[in-house]
Amino acid sequence: MLRQGADPEFARAVATYLALAIDRLADFFATLCQWENTRGNIKHVFTRQALPMLWDYVEANPFSAASGGAHEQFDSIIHVLSHVSDITSPPSPEAAGEGPGVRVLHGSATALPWPDNYFDAVLTDPPYYINVPYADLSDFFYVWLKRTVGNIYPDLFATPLTPKSQEIGQMAHWDPNRYSVKDKAWFEEMLTKAFLEIRRVLKPDGISIIVFAYPKTDAWEAIINAQINAGLYLTASWPIHTEMVSRLRAQESAALASSIYMVCRKRTGSEIGEYPKVRREIEARVRQKLEQFWAEGIRGADFFMSAIGPAVEAFGRYARVEKLSGEPVTVRELLEYVQRAVAEYALQRILHSSNLSGVDALTRFYLLWRWAYNAARVPFDEARKMAMGTGVELTEHWGAGGLVHQEGEYVRVRSPQERMQDEAFMQRERYETMVDALHCACGLWSANQTARLREHLTQTYGGNEMFWQVVQAMSEVLPSGDKEKQVLQGLLNAYRSVSLSQLSLLEEA
Repeated sequence: MLRQGADPEFARAVATYLALAIDRLADFFATLCQWENTRGNIKHVFTRQALPMLWDYVEANPFSAASGGAHEQFDSIIHVLSHVSDITSPPSPEAAGEGPGVRVLHGSATALPWPDNYFDAVLTDPPYYINVPYADLSDFFYVWLKRTVGNIYPDLFATPLTPKSQEIGQMAHWDPNRYSVKDKAWFEEMLTKAFLEIRRVLKPDGISIIVFAYPKTDAWEAIINAQINAGLYLTASWPIHTEMVSRLRAQESAALASSIYMVCRKRTGSEIGEYPKVRREIEARVRQKLEQFWAEGIRGADFFMSAIGPAVEAFGRYARVEKLSGEPVTVRELLEYVQRAVAEYALQRILHSSNLSGVDALTRFYLLWRWAYNAARVPFDEARKMAMGTGVELTEHWGAGGLVHQEGEYVRVRSPQERMQDEAFMQRERYETMVDALHCACGLWSANQTARLREHLTQTYGGNEMFWQVVQAMSEVLPSGDKEKQVLQGLLNAYRSVSLSQLSLLEEA
């Protein structure tokens, strides 16, 4: 009826807005919706970037004005459309003759529809790498739009589901049959093409800001390689808190709380850098920025990732960095060096001491792990890299009595409470590392075995001041309410005052 008596373009717009509302209703009327009892409302399907399995669900009343009803969904659509309409108006009277202030175009990042040297700035927050299958998730909404406005926009809804072949992501591990081509090499190649297009449309003095947040250094290696190959180099980088720390992934894994904002410019020179010189530049730049990030409260996994930007700022200024042998320095080697530099700096700050010689490698690893990841599971390769940065071979420390626990492709570090239940650990004759001696002490203290605890401290590290610095540092890095923190604080309060002479007397007795 609306089409018969109204302007065709007006009718097209109304039909499109109604289709958007139907899509939103589908998000709230599905059997994957949950009841949020803390707020007393309905949570829509996509509270996270996945379709979760539910044992129970809630059904919304479409005619209710309360949570999840059609009224609420239409109001939300209207609010967004009003806002979008406002920002698409000309930015100022002077610019009114230049057309709208915002233009939205749909196309490929590898073939931008603008001439060379066109933009002062290009900003992108790309859904790259393996974290979220955006095209697959969008099928949930696509099928409804195809049925409601597919005839109005036949070019946009020509396929049964969303096109996925050119989505830039490393997806071969999900479904090798569908995504056999999308391995790391393909991902890096396509990413380079996208960055080459950004470089092409930038003015000579323009800047590009690329946002990235992923804890695996493999992902950073691909991003940095693509930038360098595309002729872009970092001039600044900033970690900015963008993620909810309380979200599900943050609770279950070592997800980042920050995104790294990388400011890039066109590289115009072709200078070759000598690695000894470039390494000194990297070390000075990384040290300077780490001091700043530490003062600003950046901690844990975010701190390791934040150091990558400053290192690449120095590395990426050169078209190529060479060793004395003439071999190129790879991005992988750069990232391994950064990992070691950050580990050393973080340990010095955690222990409030620049002298780390008295702390064994496994204890350094344990301190860093608790500081960066606490109880989270971490992919094996990331855990291996952290271990290498402290001189630890990870595979030597899992199994019966070990500090490390392997869960498939993931790794986590055991708590004192877990190791107390491990007979192979508690019945050892010797504890040769500080962390092992500490975990045994925690077990004896928790079991109120005072005599055995004093004997254990006498025979191991109880008279070593650095040992108690490690205990203090471990207590400081763990969050409030953590069980391990409570045990460490109890141990400190009860036995920190035991002096070397007292321990000697105990040993003689």
